[in-house]
Amino acid sequence: MKAVLGILGAAVLFVGSNSVYVVNQWETGVVLRLGEIVKADVEPGLHFKMPFINNVRKFDSRLQTLDASPERYLTSEQKNLVVDSFVKWRIVDVEKFYTTMNGDNRQAGMKLGQIVKDGLRAEFGNRTVKEVISAERVEIAQKIKTSTAVAASSFGIKIEDVRIKRIDLAQEVSESVYRRMESERNRVAKDLRSKGSEAAEKIRADADRQRVVILADAYSEAEILRGKGDAKAAEIYADAYNRDAEFYSFYHSINAYKASFKDKSDIMLVDPKSDFFKYFNQSSQ
Repeated sequence: MKAVLGILGAAVLFVGSNSVYVVNQWETGVVLRLGEIVKADVEPGLHFKMPFINNVRKFDSRLQTLDASPERYLTSEQKNLVVDSFVKWRIVDVEKFYTTMNGDNRQAGMKLGQIVKDGLRAEFGNRTVKEVISAERVEIAQKIKTSTAVAASSFGIKIEDVRIKRIDLAQEVSESVYRRMESERNRVAKDLRSKGSEAAEKIRADADRQRVVILADAYSEAEILRGKGDAKAAEIYADAYNRDAEFYSFYHSINAYKASFKDKSDIMLVDPKSDFFKYFNQSSQ
């Protein structure tokens, strides 16, 4: 008897557990009967269903992010741009979402990603590089949000936002631009160095010219002063000679003796009767 009661209790518990389900606050769900929807947009809370006949699919109704990988797009100038974008979306009609996407978030993400890519391709194809990099980026994102929202509504999805994170030149284009920039900078640097060398040569040439002029002026002034000194000395000598010629001759002879015999080892071979020893001879007398 106890065994029968135990089996009945277990069966009741099993059936009861399959008759109750819970939908969390961040979820929405659909009740299916043999694969067909019998109730959609089940609100959060505790609910009951027919066991074994009905089953429940739950979906996250919170804001979700589709962060697609960067893609290449051609501008109206046939320039390749690498664009990185993302989409914010949420499920608002779970019945449509289940019917069109089979309740698969991955499939929904792929579909939304393709819609956004098509929109970006169309918008970038009508604009130049300058236009898409400037303030028109916001306008592009807004247009894509509008067009994507219309297409996504048929899937039970609401598009909350579409944003463009980055717009970059393709790698080969970037390298080409960098090479041109480097070449231009090198050209400017070479031009500046050339102008600097030219200015330095002018400065050196001017300094050398000023040096020659200064030295020439100094030499000229020195020669003038020297000439004046020699003239003054000659004038003094002449005046001294005119005052006492004999003393002047004697004084010069004494200086000559002093200069000639200042070292004891000096030897001179001169005739004692020559004029050089005129005053020596007079002294001996």
